[in-house]
Amino acid sequence: MLKSQLCCCCCSDKKCLDANSESPADSKLTSVQFHPSAQILMTSSLDHSISLFQVDGKTNAKIQTIHLEKFPVNKAAFSADGEQIVAAGWRNKLFYIYDMVEGRVIPVFPLTSVCVCVCVSGLNEQKVSDFQVSPDGKFLLLFGSSGFLHLMSSKTREVVRSMKLNGTVCAAAFTADASKIFANSEEGEVFVWDVQSSKCVKRFEDDGCVRGTSLALSRDGSYLACGSQAGVVNIYSQRDCLLELEPKPQKAVLNLLTPATSLSFNSSAEILAIGSRHADEANRLVHLPSFTVFSNFPQFQKKTIFQTQSVDFSPRSGFYSVANNKGHALLFRLLHYHDF
Repeated sequence: MLKSQLCCCCCSDKKCLDANSESPADSKLTSVQFHPSAQILMTSSLDHSISLFQVDGKTNAKIQTIHLEKFPVNKAAFSADGEQIVAAGWRNKLFYIYDMVEGRVIPVFPLTSVCVCVCVSGLNEQKVSDFQVSPDGKFLLLFGSSGFLHLMSSKTREVVRSMKLNGTVCAAAFTADASKIFANSEEGEVFVWDVQSSKCVKRFEDDGCVRGTSLALSRDGSYLACGSQAGVVNIYSQRDCLLELEPKPQKAVLNLLTPATSLSFNSSAEILAIGSRHADEANRLVHLPSFTVFSNFPQFQKKTIFQTQSVDFSPRSGFYSVANNKGHALLFRLLHYHDF
């Protein structure tokens, strides 16, 4: 039923007004994310900005823009409680936390043992450009060089432990209960760590992958998706990945012809969004558990999406947003879902 009902909202151009139409970015967007509990969408850009919008699908009023001087934002994400925004730069030795309750920007220096402001000790890294927020709000997972992943306490902002995989980290994600971390390497291997002990509990090769590019976990614990340089997206059972010696994908999605750089499951694990930043209109929605690609998305005669930089679904899947290289956060209404 979902597959037949999924379509874009009934506007003249078959999509809603861009989420950031009141304030498009001056450079390509790098992140788009819906707030975990409010009808708010956040965008980040290489133009040094983070912007917030009130999403209703009609006017999408701008709330505010935070400008970080000399800081092209490579990634931004809400904290688990939605009260803060974490922002990492492109080649910076610090990152920022914006406290939305107090309205202040807090610089965090994770690469020095000298307490200049907020200090994270014990790291020997040149930059922090990517990270993940744990669902329980306790940790930030910082992506390091040479295969290192650093687990930082959200409360003390100190690195409490580090993990290392063979190769280079390309993507990582926490399980929904925050007990484990799945990480994908550029060399095509998937590693699973226990958060409490920081021990690697599983390691396997992503089937047929020569070079990994992305990874996502569904919130219900059902699926793992791994993207590759060839554009193939393998969808696994999370359970199989933990229990079987050499897990095999339930489906290999072959609809992308360029590297799969964006992956995101909706809240009910009924849709997997896949996208590539290397080609225009390379964006598809995969229905689960049938593992079929929706034929009615995208359905435009002219270029609309352009290059997909980031994707996200609203908390109850009523909206889907795509951040592109033109500075726009495209917004689509998924009519099957009645709530935001």
